[in-house]
Amino acid sequence: MKYPQTRKCIDRITPYVPGKPIEEVQRELGISDVIKLASNENPLGPSPLAVQAMVDAAANMALYPDGAALALKEKLAAHLNVPVESLVVGNGSDEILKLIAEAFVDSEDSGIYADPSFSEYAYVLRLMGAREVAVPLVDFTHDLEAMAQAMDETTKIVFVCNPNNPTGTIVDEASLRAFVDRIPEDVLVVIDEAYYEYVDDPSYPQTVPWVLERPNVVVTRTFSKVYALAGLRVGYAVANPKLAADINRVKEPFNVNSMAQVAAIAALADQAHVQKSVEVNRQGKEYLYAEFEKLGLAYVPTQTNFIYVDLGRPSADVYQALLRQGVIVRQGDPFGQPTFIRVTIGIPEQNQRFVEALRTLF
Repeated sequence: MKYPQTRKCIDRITPYVPGKPIEEVQRELGISDVIKLASNENPLGPSPLAVQAMVDAAANMALYPDGAALALKEKLAAHLNVPVESLVVGNGSDEILKLIAEAFVDSEDSGIYADPSFSEYAYVLRLMGAREVAVPLVDFTHDLEAMAQAMDETTKIVFVCNPNNPTGTIVDEASLRAFVDRIPEDVLVVIDEAYYEYVDDPSYPQTVPWVLERPNVVVTRTFSKVYALAGLRVGYAVANPKLAADINRVKEPFNVNSMAQVAAIAALADQAHVQKSVEVNRQGKEYLYAEFEKLGLAYVPTQTNFIYVDLGRPSADVYQALLRQGVIVRQGDPFGQPTFIRVTIGIPEQNQRFVEALRTLF
């Protein structure tokens, strides 16, 4: 039997494997009490203002959303102090990255990113038939010098995940600014700041103003993490208005649904909930650091809501043992580091349960 032939680049794409859903663990293992610390979700949940906004909007779901997401863009523009014309809103920052690739990357181009880092960078390059160049981290951090050296005449785009996922490390302002200054004007620099709100290191760069100074810089952020709207899928990019217009040309007409738009507006207005989320995360981080040290486990100090931990033994076995105790984490095999796990920082009860389960294995 013959089938239609896919594009050649499709064979190079590995489907994304998300953190295991709670429902799947409950079904497979017959466990009712399961906690998920695998996908870097905010354990406090969304702002009550966002929840109410969704309730209020529910009656209007027969109508198409605003395809331009203008009300959300106006609130974001005021929050970020940028022109509305500099914004692109998407179905999560995942879609934003895909739209950027669709707008700018051709099959004869190449793109550079760190390894390990967010898998979406390799995906969008492969989708466009472009060549990906993965540059290994050094001390769990972007090796910007090696990334600059990896550039050639085919380089069209460079991704910098800051803070980096899965390691939680950052590139400081001086290093990143010097790196961006080295990049030719016709090469895009995409700075992915999904975990921006969690960072407390004073050396962390404030990159949004750069997009108006450097036309080749795009900054991406999301409402999925600290704003706790992962289930609604809302992300955005800040770019030079010319670049933003080019990206908007390739997006679907109604890519962000109405409920997501109103929830994001309400969540953005509730900065007290953001600060509470950040403080709970800070306290949880300090608790987990101390417990890892008691267990003799090495970890990477983080600027995010997750911690990358070296178990010193294959993490797959530990991952399965934790699952049997109703605790879902992320094992390091997909990141090419099979002795590591990545654990999301939860509320105190979740952190304590994770540690108690881990203690039974060490």
